[in-house]
Amino acid sequence: MAFPCAIAFSCGVILLYRLSVLPVSWWLLVALVTAFYSVLAAKSPALRSLALVAAALIAGLAWGAWQAGHQLSQRLPPDLERIPLTVEGYVCDIPAAGSFNSLRFSFCITGWPGRAESGLPERLRLSWYGGEAQTLAHHRLTLQVVLRRPHGTLNPSGFRYEDWLFRKGYRATGSVRSAEPAATLPCHLHCQYTAGHQSLARWVESRFSEASRYPLIASLMIGNRGAMESSHWEVLKATGTIHLVAISGLHLGLVALGAGFVARRTLLAFPGHRFSEASLRWGVFTVVGVCCLAYALASGFTVPTRRALIMVMIATWALICGREISPWSSLALAFATVLVLDPFAPLDQGFWLSFSAVAILLVTFSGRLGAVGWLAGLVLAQMAVFIGLWPVLSQFGQGQPIAGLVANLIAIPWVSVIVMPVIIVGGVVVALMPMLTEWVVPVMDAVLAGLWWLLVRLSEWQVPVLSFATLSLSLVAASGLLALRLPLPWFPVLVFSAVVVWLWPGSDSVSGGRVNRYVPVPEVRILDVGQGLSVLVRHRREVLLYDTGPAVPGVFSAMESTVLPNLRDLGVRRIDQLVISHSDNDHAGGVGLLFGSLPVGRVIAGEPEAIAEVDVPAPVPVESCQRKPAALGALELTFWRSPGGASGNDRSCVLLVRHKSMEWILPGDITEAVEAGFLKTFAPASHPPLHRVVLAPHHGSKTSSSAAWVNTLEPDHVIYTAGYRHRYGHPHPDVVARYRRIGAVALNTACSGGITFKATPGGLEVHEMRHDSPFWIGGAGLARDQCKIP
Repeated sequence: MAFPCAIAFSCGVILLYRLSVLPVSWWLLVALVTAFYSVLAAKSPALRSLALVAAALIAGLAWGAWQAGHQLSQRLPPDLERIPLTVEGYVCDIPAAGSFNSLRFSFCITGWPGRAESGLPERLRLSWYGGEAQTLAHHRLTLQVVLRRPHGTLNPSGFRYEDWLFRKGYRATGSVRSAEPAATLPCHLHCQYTAGHQSLARWVESRFSEASRYPLIASLMIGNRGAMESSHWEVLKATGTIHLVAISGLHLGLVALGAGFVARRTLLAFPGHRFSEASLRWGVFTVVGVCCLAYALASGFTVPTRRALIMVMIATWALICGREISPWSSLALAFATVLVLDPFAPLDQGFWLSFSAVAILLVTFSGRLGAVGWLAGLVLAQMAVFIGLWPVLSQFGQGQPIAGLVANLIAIPWVSVIVMPVIIVGGVVVALMPMLTEWVVPVMDAVLAGLWWLLVRLSEWQVPVLSFATLSLSLVAASGLLALRLPLPWFPVLVFSAVVVWLWPGSDSVSGGRVNRYVPVPEVRILDVGQGLSVLVRHRREVLLYDTGPAVPGVFSAMESTVLPNLRDLGVRRIDQLVISHSDNDHAGGVGLLFGSLPVGRVIAGEPEAIAEVDVPAPVPVESCQRKPAALGALELTFWRSPGGASGNDRSCVLLVRHKSMEWILPGDITEAVEAGFLKTFAPASHPPLHRVVLAPHHGSKTSSSAAWVNTLEPDHVIYTAGYRHRYGHPHPDVVARYRRIGAVALNTACSGGITFKATPGGLEVHEMRHDSPFWIGGAGLARDQCKIP
């Protein structure tokens, strides 16, 4: 019963993260007691087994809920946001350079001077602009900080910052105003460990920073990826080799393999009567465990490293025991053990990728008849993981780079056989004999230089990243694994040839070519991109995108993190019409990336010269925004721009979208002076009564949404596309008061997340993404539930 109970417990933990409301504790307690009573009371073995599985499922759900509830109980009260606060504690990770001359680090709190500590956050994610690394090196500090509660954009797809913060245990974020050493603060075990790891990181930097490949050396030696630059990540992402610089099962597996080999050879060198077979197994297992634990601790003992340590140790024991333990039972035990020690693991993409990869390898090799040579085994493993992980990657909005198959075929054995031994042995040699540093560093650079050269060349290979529907990819993966599993001559070649032809870019078999998914009723989606704007309008198979959201080069792109993932999941294959209101970064920041990702038919801009010069490819003409009627499915489109010599915000292209008795007005960032011209041109009295939705001009700035604008349009809904507690303070209270006086329903993307309007036959349907959000965002008393329009 161990196997089904381990699976049931794991399913219980995973089930928790599909809920929108955290289960009530006493309900779970009653259910758990009832399940265990059923185990004791059941008379037949079948009923007893069923009750035991049910008890394990409820136990997993209860364990995850208890841990999540404890974490959610730590809250920063709203009245403590954006005011200077004093906190005491210690730096609990390795500080890394951030954008705008900042240092980013985690801070574990030991005290809130002058405040009751119950219920306040225990862990913060901080940025120190213009900060000094020497001050953070003191480790224990008293900081003056300005904090806010966890908050991020909320859309159906794309990266969710709030998910990441919750998974990491950060209960508030903020910036540092000042920092003072506090050597008298208590420093317990975790504090002492983090101090030791940071000292190790400084030692590695002092010894190896002159190496040309220092970022890779630091990553592989101690898991410090703070020196990695955006160019490094682009190469690793393009080649599917990010896992090589994250301390994972591959690295710990190599340590276990080397330690086990040395330990076994050493013990076998003693006379045979000294050790029994059982003693030999325990001896090898102990040595492997100590070496893996030491490397995991030196690598920061992060969550992925702890997960890899558990998996490697269970796999090592299973191998030492030979056929006494089923590999699938070992995998289930590792799965459940990870969730016991880390119930937040299901929120981590690496958790699913690592266990999926192991399961794929078991399907491919477990119980296989006949031995497989090392070269054939390597190719077989890479092909299996490549095709098998494809559907898993698609669930996280990622495609599968073809270059990754070639890159991993070469990189994994190179890292395994050459790079890792050189890095680990070299680090030990330098620690014992510092005078040999100048000899060791060139060797490390040499073994990494060839690898990096290859990865850079492969990243430049003009081969597409394949991304298709999950169901289709699941069928492809199943077919591919079957082909690899069956030892029939030429069958694998035939299957993979068919798959390549079927999925090759340009094929209409899966993706429908460049045909967009059919949308039966008109739909307007205001995406949550923070302080910025991006609106998706579509009907039938036609799509219009109004603005592309903000971007900070090398730091952040709403197009990459939000807009493109949502377009992919909505089945958008091409943009028929792209409207860029004006050239401000918060509206046009993602234009260049959009053109590099999807075909665009027609481009209309309020500032066509500025857009064409910077972001749009030369062959694509950019039309000036003029009052011309157009169509999108059954929707009527009208474009307008101030005819005067306005510039900047007042050059915004205003878009009117009409459908029967409904109307949406997207005004960009026009100000009060331009609003009057718009009202003269489009007098509402000349049209039949509409259900009117208006995006507040300029995010609700006090220079827009004049009384004439509000009173003339009288919208039924007004939407503010503003950032949460943004420094500009949008929407302005005076603007909010004007819309409130005419009875408009006000929504803010900072509170609602993405907002969708559907023009159904029964009327206008409005949906806020926050209603579909998980319990740690929408239903747990975090930033969003008390986010109110002033």
